[in-house]
Amino acid sequence: MQTNIAAPFKDTAEGREAEAILRACVHCGFCTATCPTYQLVGDELDGPRGRIYLMKMVLEGEAPSRKTQLHLDRCLTCRACETTCPSGVRYGRLVDIGRSAVDARVQRPFVERIARRMLRAIVPYPKRFGILCRLGRMAPQRWSGGMCRTPRRLQAVSWPASRGFERKMLALDGCVQFVAAPATNAAAARVLAKLGIELVRAEDAGCCGAISHHLTAPGEAKTFMRRNIDAWWPHIEAGAEALVVTASGCGAMVREYGHLLRDDPDYAAKAARVSELTRDLSEVLACENLQAFAGIGHGRRIAWHSPCTLQHGQKIVGVVERILRTVGFELTPVRDSHLCCGSAGTYSLLQKKLSEPLLRNKLDALQEGHPAVIATANIGCQLHLGSASAVPVHHWIELLDEPSLADR
Repeated sequence: MQTNIAAPFKDTAEGREAEAILRACVHCGFCTATCPTYQLVGDELDGPRGRIYLMKMVLEGEAPSRKTQLHLDRCLTCRACETTCPSGVRYGRLVDIGRSAVDARVQRPFVERIARRMLRAIVPYPKRFGILCRLGRMAPQRWSGGMCRTPRRLQAVSWPASRGFERKMLALDGCVQFVAAPATNAAAARVLAKLGIELVRAEDAGCCGAISHHLTAPGEAKTFMRRNIDAWWPHIEAGAEALVVTASGCGAMVREYGHLLRDDPDYAAKAARVSELTRDLSEVLACENLQAFAGIGHGRRIAWHSPCTLQHGQKIVGVVERILRTVGFELTPVRDSHLCCGSAGTYSLLQKKLSEPLLRNKLDALQEGHPAVIATANIGCQLHLGSASAVPVHHWIELLDEPSLADR
């Protein structure tokens, strides 16, 4: 694609990056076929190719409108288009740049500005989010979008005591998962302990920064990133093998730390090292001998929902499925498994009209095979699916940690 980037953007790092991404696009339209919002709305401007043209126009100097902003807001950033694209267009990064450029030039309505600011001020902070969750359990489902529909019965969160294992890995507690599903990391710690690996928590770490980053507050997002790096660095220097992330949305974000902080003289090298060490939990277990968990599935039927941030963002495909089959679970067929469930971070709260049909379609597909459990790898998907599912929804690692799952 030919470009003529306007002066305000041309000499910026973001402008140069956006230009390189745009030039990779060959207008083929393969991405349109796999875009969830295009399938729902049928509008070219609500598909990747149309949005790319909108962002190109803005970066070339055309004044964006409220309509431009709306079409970019409707994007789930699921990145299914990246998986489909034969030219390797980094659409997810382009839409981050494009949204920031548009938001800097188009003022949002007052109610939207307040809603987005409140999400940034509450969700990344576990204590504040805990209060929101307690209120969310009393609110109608149509208000909470699934994010605050936490289980009424508290999950088991016992963390295994340190056994002095030589192998140590860091855990990301995060923000939403820390409050809404604390059993996930505890289950991961117990499973890893059976493999001779100690999962270590860094007390001063917190939100990965994804909420702020995707709500066009990049400076705020980088503050979260730097705080996490400061919390993790002593453990990395002490020899931690990996930074294990059990929420794939957070994992996709942390893998970007090196890129997003590449121009920070104090953090660039550390951020690159953190991204290099980041592993989804499935990547860790795939390299271990799982004989200790043989037969734990007992042929139980599981529907696997692969989050967009796992299959499209991190390009991890088939790994969890192989692990679950290896330990004895039967996986049911799931049609259109590449499509988003509609959670997409804060999307289920800010874009309900599109999120709700995506949720219904996804649950229909997941429940067609009559599974006993729906398993996933991201807290947002887990809460969103669980808000309307007739079948229990768990993080997949809990299935390998039988005692914690049996207690609920």
